[in-house]
Amino acid sequence: MEVKKSDCEPLFPKTIEAVEEKMPGDEAIERVSSFFKVLGDNTRIRILYALKEKELCAGDIAVLLNMTKSAVSHQLAMMRNMHQVRSRREGKNVFYSLDDQHIVDIIEEALIHMTHVEH
Repeated sequence: MEVKKSDCEPLFPKTIEAVEEKMPGDEAIERVSSFFKVLGDNTRIRILYALKEKELCAGDIAVLLNMTKSAVSHQLAMMRNMHQVRSRREGKNVFYSLDDQHIVDIIEEALIHMTHVEH
C-alpha cells in the first residue's frame, strides 16, 4: 500500500515534531475510531441510555425499544466486543449493564455538546 504524502512544505517543523510526539499511535487511533463507529447508531445509543438507568435483559430491552430480541442481541454483542456493555448470567437469563461509568460520561458529554450547538 502506498503511503500518501502531503503536498505542503512545513512552515513550523518544530511545532509539527512536538505535536507528533503527543499523537497516539495508529492502533490506538483505530480503536477509538471503532469505538465511535459503534456509538454512531441510534439504536445502540438508546440501549446505552436504557442501561444507564438499570441493568436489563435483551428481551426487556427489545420491548422497551419495540425491536426483536434477535436484533437487540446482535447490537449487544457488538457493544460487548467494544467493551461498552458487559453481561452476567443468572440462570437462563443474561443481564446487560454498562461496562463502566466512562460510557455514560461520553454519551452525556455528547448530548450536552449537541444541546449547546443547537442554541
